[in-house]
Amino acid sequence: MPAEAKADSNNARPAPRAGTPAASSGGAHGRPHSIAHPASPPLTERQEARRRRILHASAQLASRGGFDAVQMREVAESSQVALGTLYRYFPSKVHLLVATMQDQLEHMHGTLRKKPPAGDTAAERVAETLMRAFRALQREPHLADAMVRALTFADRSVSPEVDQVSRQTTVIILDAMGLDDPTPDQLSAVRVIEHTWHSALITWLSGRASIAQVKIDIETVCRLIDLTGPDDR
Repeated sequence: MPAEAKADSNNARPAPRAGTPAASSGGAHGRPHSIAHPASPPLTERQEARRRRILHASAQLASRGGFDAVQMREVAESSQVALGTLYRYFPSKVHLLVATMQDQLEHMHGTLRKKPPAGDTAAERVAETLMRAFRALQREPHLADAMVRALTFADRSVSPEVDQVSRQTTVIILDAMGLDDPTPDQLSAVRVIEHTWHSALITWLSGRASIAQVKIDIETVCRLIDLTGPDDR
């Protein structure tokens, strides 16, 4: 683990108790975590506005300088919250940047819903959707790198935030497929597609894959959807 990630981990406050803003529950695709996280009450309007300012500040700083540019004290100052308050929402920089990725995916999902993919098959629609999301991240390479590095550094304490990213990615894929009630086989295919998309982001960010290669990999893995269609149930 790079030195800056270790330093941030050492400075992180303990994970929040149930009922505080950073607590959450559930696992990816409904699976429970190894450590239970009781459901937290919904945020008040003021708390939600504060959280949005924090996430906006995180994204702005990451866009300018990547992972290293996101310092908790600067995030607190930019979002006009006390440093202690920031740590109650996000116990470390890794928690914050993973939550920022979930927030960015949520914004992408809203954009995708306004202009749905036009492919004739579910596989084509998912491939088009993921490539559009990829290109959106491509326009902000420093931000993309910061968020993906945070996912890579995340340990078990960040499970709720990582699961939120996974759930949001799953919803985006299922929407493109046009499914409300996927079968277990379809969910398995979605998980493999999700893993491939995240891996493609990493290889592109590290300079080990071109955009053309990413597109080929995404289109290839999306063909799994054809193997889990109605005729295979």
